[in-house]
Amino acid sequence: MGKVLEHFCMGLRFLVGLLTMLLALPVAAQVLARYTGIIPVYLWTEELATFIFVWVVMIGSMIAVWDGTHFSVEVLAESKSPLIKFIQKAFVLVLLILFGLMFAWYGIEYTKFGAIQHSVMMNANMALTHVSVLIAGLVWALFAGYRLFEAFDEYQQTRMTS
Repeated sequence: MGKVLEHFCMGLRFLVGLLTMLLALPVAAQVLARYTGIIPVYLWTEELATFIFVWVVMIGSMIAVWDGTHFSVEVLAESKSPLIKFIQKAFVLVLLILFGLMFAWYGIEYTKFGAIQHSVMMNANMALTHVSVLIAGLVWALFAGYRLFEAFDEYQQTRMTS
């Protein structure tokens, strides 16, 4: 399962890189249009840049959850006890799973709300960006759940060797 998720995350890394490169195109067009007058002002480029940026942020957050860099607060000093270490990790991961599931649950309604709207300039269905909340929540929960499984397995291994 870990290898599958690692490959999935590699795909997300590629996708966020591609989207970041694509983001440069409408932003460059906006800059050229506004400050040089070389090309006319196209308002759809602003919408496109916003759509791409939303996806870059949400996919970036998925990658950060996989890497364990998305949300981590050290309130207590590093414990020597494997049990306390596991409890600290588990607490953060369980909260992350719960928040991911909450985002996914409310993301369903948010996506439905977006599905009945269209952007002004591109006439794109807003569900294209709203669904990112639902997908991110599911992926956060999946990745955090796997990391929780790993943390428990690590705890079991340290307990067996002690």
